Order: sequence, then structure tokens, then C-alpha cells
Amino acid sequence: MAASFKVDPVTGLSLGRIAIGVGALAAPSTTARVLGLDPVANPQLGYMGRMFGAREIALGAVTLVSRGPLRRNLTAVGIAVDGADLANGVIELGQRNVSKLASGMLIGAAAGAVGSGLAALVRGRSRAQVS
Repeated sequence: MAASFKVDPVTGLSLGRIAIGVGALAAPSTTARVLGLDPVANPQLGYMGRMFGAREIALGAVTLVSRGPLRRNLTAVGIAVDGADLANGVIELGQRNVSKLASGMLIGAAAGAVGSGLAALVRGRSRAQVS
């Protein structure tokens, strides 16, 4: 019989942030290519990728170890960051600075993170009202 492993949305988002951050920090060009970006055409992506990676690791780690109201507040910060990433993806798509495929992947990932964060906040609020 297989054991089931359940991860709450905030923990999942935090672990995802850390994983993406480590990838961006350790191998920014590879991470950029996986996300549909072209590090050869834009060699500055390495610099920006490492900055992005450090941000993701920090936000993921601090959210992962937090509890209670601080965890909710950090989840809201994550939603704001992901919302900015979503808006940036839409802007870049409109300006045609990145391919439609890359834009779709980046916008989709950001939208998914925003949705998961919002779902976690709503779920947490519902639990608090029951308690």
C-alpha cells in the first residue's frame, strides 16, 4: 500500500520557490533556457537570474519556516511578487520582447502561484473562522 504525502499550498509554493531559486542561482543560463528565454542573445540574464534566484530562495525559506500571522503575511508578499511577475509577463508579451511560448510559460507559472497563494489564504481564513 502506497503512503500518501500531503503538502499544504503554502509549503508547496515555498518549496517550489526554493527549487527554482537554487536552479536560477546555480545555473542561471540553463534556468533561463528552461523558461523559454535566450541567454545567448541576452548575456545579462545570468546576472538577473542569480538576483531572481536569491529572492526566490529567501522568500521561500522564510515563508517555509514561519507560522501563524507571519506566514499569512509572507504568503501575501509572495502573491504580490508573483502578481508583479504576472504583470511583467503580460507587458513583455505585448511588447514582443520574448516569444509567445516563453510568455505563456512565465505568465502561466506566475498566475498559478498567485492562484495557489490566494487559495491558501482563503483556506487559512476559513479554518480560522471554524476554530
